[in-house]
Amino acid sequence: MTAQQAGLRPLKIGLVGLGKIAVDQHIPAIRANPNWELVAGCSPSSRLPGLRCYQSMEAMLAEHPDIEAVALCTPPQVRQALAKQAIEAGKHVFLEKPPAATVGEADTIRELAEAHGVTLLAGWHSRFSPAVEPAREWIAQRTLSSLRIEWKENVREWHPGQHWIFAAGGSGIFDPAINSLSILTRLLPDTVIVRKADMHVPVNCAAPIRAELKMGTEAGLSIRAEYDFLETERQRWSIFAETADGEKLAVHKGGMMLEIDGKVVLDGVDAEYAGLYAHFHDLIRTRRSDADFAPMRIVADACMIGTFLPAPAFIE
Repeated sequence: MTAQQAGLRPLKIGLVGLGKIAVDQHIPAIRANPNWELVAGCSPSSRLPGLRCYQSMEAMLAEHPDIEAVALCTPPQVRQALAKQAIEAGKHVFLEKPPAATVGEADTIRELAEAHGVTLLAGWHSRFSPAVEPAREWIAQRTLSSLRIEWKENVREWHPGQHWIFAAGGSGIFDPAINSLSILTRLLPDTVIVRKADMHVPVNCAAPIRAELKMGTEAGLSIRAEYDFLETERQRWSIFAETADGEKLAVHKGGMMLEIDGKVVLDGVDAEYAGLYAHFHDLIRTRRSDADFAPMRIVADACMIGTFLPAPAFIE
C-alpha cells in the first residue's frame, strides 16, 4: 500500500553522498516509490541535475528542516560522525553497507538511534535479492554438510577511481565480499565463526585485494570462502551448499539466481534497493529499526585472527 492509499503523505528524505551508488541505486529506488519524496542531496564536490544539492549535510538540513530521513551513501570512514549529526537532529538513518568503519562505530550509531527514538536501517541490499528467501526456506528444512562462497570481480570495473576502498577503513575486497556475508548470515540460523583467514594486501594499500576464509558453526557446518578483486575472465558471485544426503543448492549472480540440484528454479531481476526502501518506510511507520551487524563482525573477526600476506602493488 502506498502512503497516498493509506491517507499518509510521503516521507521526505535527503541523500548524503552523491557518488556511484547513490546515482545507480538510491535515487532510482526512491523516485520509483510513491511513499518517498527525495528533497535534496549533499556532497563536498558532486552536483546532480534535477536535484537540489548542498556542500554538507548541515547545510542541507538547515535549508530543509522538513527532511525526516537521510540515506548515508558516503565511504564508511565518515559515516559515524554523519549518523550522529543526523540522529541528534531527529532524523531516521539508512546506512549504506558497510554501516561504519568499525564494529564499535556501528554499535555507537545503534545505541544513539535507540536513545533518540529514531529508526536505523543497516542496508544489507543483497539480502533483498530474489533468491535469498527461497534459499533460506530450502536450507531451513535440511541439514547442510558444507557451504562454499566464490565472490570474484574486477575492482577496476565496479569501483573505478574509488581510492578510499583500499585505504584504512575502506575494507578492500571485503567491500563486495560483505554482500556474500550478509546473505550467509541471513541463510543460516547459527552464528558463523571465523577459523582461519588469509588476506593478501597490495604493498601500496592498507586493505586486502584477495582473501580466503575458513569458517564454521557450532553445529559443525564447514564454510569456505574465496574472494578476489582482480578477476577479469569469469566474474562470479555465488554460494554453494550441499546436504548430507547429497542435495545441492546454489545461489548465483549475487542472489538473483537460484539453482537446485543443477536446475535453475529462479532467475530474478535486480530489485534490491526497491526492497530496501520499502523496508525502510515500513520500519519508520512502525517505529522499528533493523540494525544487524553480523556480516561486519565476521570481517572484523577475520582481521583479528587473519594472516596478512604481501601482494603486488595495485595500480589502477
